[in-house]
Amino acid sequence: MSKYCAFFLMLSLVANCGSAFVIPDPVPGGKTGQTTGDGSGDGSTGTEGNETTPVHYGLEADGNDEGTYALILSKGYNYETPDNSGEHAQAPYRHIRQSYDKDLGKYVFDFILHIDNDDDRGLADVKDRQRNEIKTDAHSPDSLVAQYGETLKMNWKFRLPEGMKTTNKFAHIHQLKGIDNKEGNADVALPAITFTCRTLSNGKQQMQVIFTPSAIETTDKQTYLARIDLSDFLGEWVSVTETVLFADEGLYSVVITRMRDGKQLAKVDKVQLDTWRTGCTGMRPKWGLYRNFGENRSLASQLRDETLKFADFDIIKVKD
Repeated sequence: MSKYCAFFLMLSLVANCGSAFVIPDPVPGGKTGQTTGDGSGDGSTGTEGNETTPVHYGLEADGNDEGTYALILSKGYNYETPDNSGEHAQAPYRHIRQSYDKDLGKYVFDFILHIDNDDDRGLADVKDRQRNEIKTDAHSPDSLVAQYGETLKMNWKFRLPEGMKTTNKFAHIHQLKGIDNKEGNADVALPAITFTCRTLSNGKQQMQVIFTPSAIETTDKQTYLARIDLSDFLGEWVSVTETVLFADEGLYSVVITRMRDGKQLAKVDKVQLDTWRTGCTGMRPKWGLYRNFGENRSLASQLRDETLKFADFDIIKVKD
């Protein structure tokens, strides 16, 4: 009977706890169950017994929609969703789903946000934003989180919906952020890097790659590493390769390519930035849609329900 009890306990943890998962075995070279992403196999070194082969920790949709959360957890990732917000409290709604994409010829992840209902993790005192993201965190394997002086190479694909609505407030689809320490006093309030969709004062929409310095250690302002017309993204699959040395004198690189025609939408090459956060226990990526709709939903009328698509997440810890 003990084996059966343990089995049902594991299912209960996966269903009810966002931090319970089975740590996956690393797969050299992005073999079965892993994804190499675009341009990932370029000589970065492995971490598990083979010093010449990169070790990939990937997350791909597998077509089992009902098992989406269990899949995310099993690969060492985690999620923050508004599944029980507002009207969903009576009938919980799963905000990360899977669908078949004809352009890619495979299953992908759908990230859904409802403008009139969804919140930010059920936090009662947060009334100006909503969130639907996956991430790595303190519960993830070491290979999915950067420590000081380490380099992560991250690959993924995304597709913004045609006609996507934005405001002059933030709508982050990707963040690099610190993990807080046990004392809760690490400098992790602000992300170091964001991919932000925004409406400018002239009414045009932009995709912005933004570096935000520490609010504690400096009074420096944000740096816009890239600004691209959002129309280049809407309704299009885009691939991203992002390489970051996390340190006080860190390095940041990213290449963003539209898949339909191979057009390079943005390239940032080894810009020196302070990519570490004091007191944090590691730096990690987040993906999804995290947007501000104004205090007490004052800008909600300018927005709408959105479904963003993501595919083929891949993280490699690069050895020098």
